[in-house]
Amino acid sequence: MNKTVLYTVLLIVAAIAPFLFPAYGTQLATLWLMIIVALTWDLTGGQMGYNSLGNIFFYGTGMYVAAIVTISLVYNVADYTDAAGGGTFKFTWAQYFAGMALGSLAAGLFCAVCAVIIGFITFGLRGPYFAIGTLGVAIAAGELVSNWDWVGGGQGIALPVYPGDLDQGKIVFYFLFAGLGIGIFLFLKWLYGTRFGLAMNAIRDDEDKAEGMGLHTLRYKLTAWAMAAFFVGIAGAISAFQLIHFEPLETAYQTINLGIFMVVCVLLGGKGTLWGPVVGAIVFHVFKEVTWNYFLGWQWVALGALIVITVVYFQEGLMGWLMRMRPEWFGLTVDESGKVEAAE
Repeated sequence: MNKTVLYTVLLIVAAIAPFLFPAYGTQLATLWLMIIVALTWDLTGGQMGYNSLGNIFFYGTGMYVAAIVTISLVYNVADYTDAAGGGTFKFTWAQYFAGMALGSLAAGLFCAVCAVIIGFITFGLRGPYFAIGTLGVAIAAGELVSNWDWVGGGQGIALPVYPGDLDQGKIVFYFLFAGLGIGIFLFLKWLYGTRFGLAMNAIRDDEDKAEGMGLHTLRYKLTAWAMAAFFVGIAGAISAFQLIHFEPLETAYQTINLGIFMVVCVLLGGKGTLWGPVVGAIVFHVFKEVTWNYFLGWQWVALGALIVITVVYFQEGLMGWLMRMRPEWFGLTVDESGKVEAAE
């Protein structure tokens, strides 16, 4: 199938999905969230070879930044989050959407700055040490925020409810996530074909040689992680408005849920590929919804089995496996020696 036709069909499906399945609007929005976090994780984990376990830090921080910006435009944050203060806090349509727009932008920019600051420290580590170091940052952030009364502490923080029909709100949030996901996909499709994309791959293949060839590897690493953090921060901001109420450990900095899920999605679909995180996120989300709904109590066992099967039998991911089994589907040819080459 021609790529233009394929992309057009996929866009049409994405546009009509919430209307065809109105009862699954929240699940479809969550699917796009999974695609977003998988694509952004692969930006550094797959393309650059730095496997982070702390990208959930940017998601949770984005939620809180968006909430603080939105509230501070109208009320005093301390009064709003004071559990014993009581009172009624109302937001107009203009205040709600202004807070969402400004809060999302602020969340993305703040998370990008945080990525640069944290990266100066953590990028001195490699391999599992980098992964553990970033995980420590995310865990520490969750604990600190849960003890910060100004933002609600462990009880969390509540944002205003969507100021309209709730079913309409589900569609709005779906398209916010879908628009962000499509934008990230197109941006990465372009980025991976540039010199920057080649530099990331060089760092992944052999960072010392890349440094020796004149690449300023730290600059590339910081920039890549800042881009990933920017998009994840915006996704966190949208999630904050969608969820209405969230708290630090179980919702914002959920290291053992979304923080792990994004990694599994990429491993399942295929690291270092453009479509791998998308395919992996779709398969994983469907698998998760089925097991969480029909195998409650055994869902974590099923998830563990999926991870084991992926690691043992599909180390290259579904996309890598398909490229090996059906190279012609991807415009590849296999010569007599078994070498795979791009078809002319």
